[in-house]
Amino acid sequence: MSASTATDPAAPHTETQLPWGVLISPPPGDLPYDDGGRMESPWHAHSAVILKAAYVAAHGGVMTDYYIGVNMFVYYSWKQIRNDEYRGPDLYVVKGVDGTKPRLYWAIWDEDGRYPDVIVELLSPGTESVDLGAKKDLYEQRFRTPEYFCIAPEVERLLGWRLGPDMRYHPLAPNEHGRLWSEQLGFWIGPWRGVYLGEEHTWPRLFHADGSLVLLPEEAERQRAEALAARVAALEEELARLRERSDR
Repeated sequence: MSASTATDPAAPHTETQLPWGVLISPPPGDLPYDDGGRMESPWHAHSAVILKAAYVAAHGGVMTDYYIGVNMFVYYSWKQIRNDEYRGPDLYVVKGVDGTKPRLYWAIWDEDGRYPDVIVELLSPGTESVDLGAKKDLYEQRFRTPEYFCIAPEVERLLGWRLGPDMRYHPLAPNEHGRLWSEQLGFWIGPWRGVYLGEEHTWPRLFHADGSLVLLPEEAERQRAEALAARVAALEEELARLRERSDR
């Protein structure tokens, strides 16, 4: 029975019955935000970053009405804090919030009860069983996160689930390119082979609805420079033809 439906107003509330807004004392403000762990590989270290960079670039380069956290703890209960049960998704997206607010972690009680809209975990031998088990259950049953994705190294496997009307996760089917559509992000997530931060791998990337790659800022600038160079070359070629005609 929740606090709002209790028949005895004087009866003590259990921890799960207390909404964050009526706690006698607020949660601590100096919660850990880094477990000191190292990423499994350069692929793991940069995959979440490339996804964040692409999403931010596609939204004008500024986090205004959304927030993306990379390797940041998400705090959601007193029990979690007491038991040091830290949960730090590799990447999460929360829409409809002030993304300019400085954060070291995402604390539900500081964010009007908002949970992530999308969570991405990068699988590894040491984390796969948890990512596909306990974390998946947590994101489905406690967070009610609408979409959850798991990506294996080099994108050898790409798994995704969407929360259905029954409040259960249902698997997403890939398209002919091995990409999964994210309704929450408005992009496809799929494999892309190329060089990022000096390393060549098959990275997870975002793609527009028409299948075109969501460009990173440096890629967009390079594309503009190449297009300008092509226009200059075409103009020089046309100028050379005109001169040749005039000399005849």
